[in-house]
Amino acid sequence: MKTVVGQAKINSFALIFTDFKEITKARLAISVVFSSVAGYFLGAEQLSLYAILLLAFGGYCMVGASNAYNQVIERDLDALMSRTENRPIPAGRMSVNTAMAIAIFLTVLGVVSLYFLNAKTAMFGAISIFLYTSVYTPLKTKTPLAVFVGAFPGAIPFMLGWVAATNEFGIEPGALFMIQFFWQFPHFWALGWMLDDDYKKGGFKMLPTGKKDTGTALQIIMYTIWMMVISIIPAFGITGKLQLSVSAAVLIFIMGGAMLFFALRLYTKRDNASAKRLMLASVSYITLMQIVYVIDKYIG
Repeated sequence: MKTVVGQAKINSFALIFTDFKEITKARLAISVVFSSVAGYFLGAEQLSLYAILLLAFGGYCMVGASNAYNQVIERDLDALMSRTENRPIPAGRMSVNTAMAIAIFLTVLGVVSLYFLNAKTAMFGAISIFLYTSVYTPLKTKTPLAVFVGAFPGAIPFMLGWVAATNEFGIEPGALFMIQFFWQFPHFWALGWMLDDDYKKGGFKMLPTGKKDTGTALQIIMYTIWMMVISIIPAFGITGKLQLSVSAAVLIFIMGGAMLFFALRLYTKRDNASAKRLMLASVSYITLMQIVYVIDKYIG
């Protein structure tokens, strides 16, 4: 009997943990934390494990809070889409009050954690939650411009790490912000292309033209080119302390070229398979680009 009860408790705990990961979108949150830590490595003159852990913890809390608020707001729409119908709230495994309590708790915990680094970091973290929850989320069913608005909170993490390390906001974190800002358009439009039928069930307007057409594909190409150019701007010595060697810039430009190749494939084929390849290429690009930046600083 004790064994059965013990196993039931373990299963119950596992389900709670799984739902917590789902309500906070753990994989997305971890990728955001990765960007923040990369930005910290770029800005720091001396590395502090305490600061890195605080940034990672506070960053996860802020992203987790944003996602929890988002799922509270969109719970009825989530129930309409195959991709989201099994999320904790629409599936009935978590109440709205519980989700709100998690969101508020993570908000407070995140702001306080980032404040221990410095006030500017906490401020930018709070701004990202506000923009994501109060502006981006309501606009998703109103206009494709929601992606433009959502690119602002989405671009904050890379620069947040620099601000956490230096307590300064200037050309350097501004450049990091712009790199991740322009990257988000091909990334999210590729995702929006793949999931367009499902998004329409929830009334979401994610593609710039509202359709999976050449107009959308052409905008993806243009933003990819802008991303490629902005990603190597530090190699020209105009971004203050944020620098990039010529060899690293060439490597990053080639990686961007690979992403552009998949964007061009989407333009010619206009199918979901091409959109998926572009989306996966974009995820690889942002991760590898940040790794190259950090390696270039420390061994360049």
